[in-house]
Amino acid sequence: MKVSLGDVAGMIAALAFVVLVLRMGSVVGKAGKVLDEARAGVREITDETVPLLREITDTVAATGQQVERLDTISSNVAAMTTNVSALTSVVSATVGRPLIKVAAFSYGVRSAVEMRRMKPSNKVGRRS
Repeated sequence: MKVSLGDVAGMIAALAFVVLVLRMGSVVGKAGKVLDEARAGVREITDETVPLLREITDTVAATGQQVERLDTISSNVAAMTTNVSALTSVVSATVGRPLIKVAAFSYGVRSAVEMRRMKPSNKVGRRS
C-alpha cells in the first residue's frame, strides 16, 4: 500500500482538528469552572446581602421613629420656651417695675442725705 501525499495531508489535518477540539474542550471546561465559581460567589453575596438589606430597612424605620420622637420633644420645648418667656414678662411687669421704683427712690433719699451732710451749717461760720 502506497501512501499518497493527499493521505498524509488528510491525516495531519485530522490530527490538527483533534488537537484543536481537545484544546477547545479544555478551554470550555475551564470556562465552565470559572462560571461555576462566579455563580457560587453571586449566590454567597446574595445570601449575605438580603439579610443585610433587611437590617438596614429595620434600622431606617427605627431611625424614622426616633426622628418623630425628636420632633415631638422639639415642639414641646418650643411651647415651654414660649411659656417661660410669657412668665418672665409677667414677673418683670409685676415685680421688676416696683423694684426699680424702690431702687430709684432709695437712691434719691441717699443722694439727698449726702448732699445735706456736705452743706455747711448756716449757724457755724456765719458772720454778721
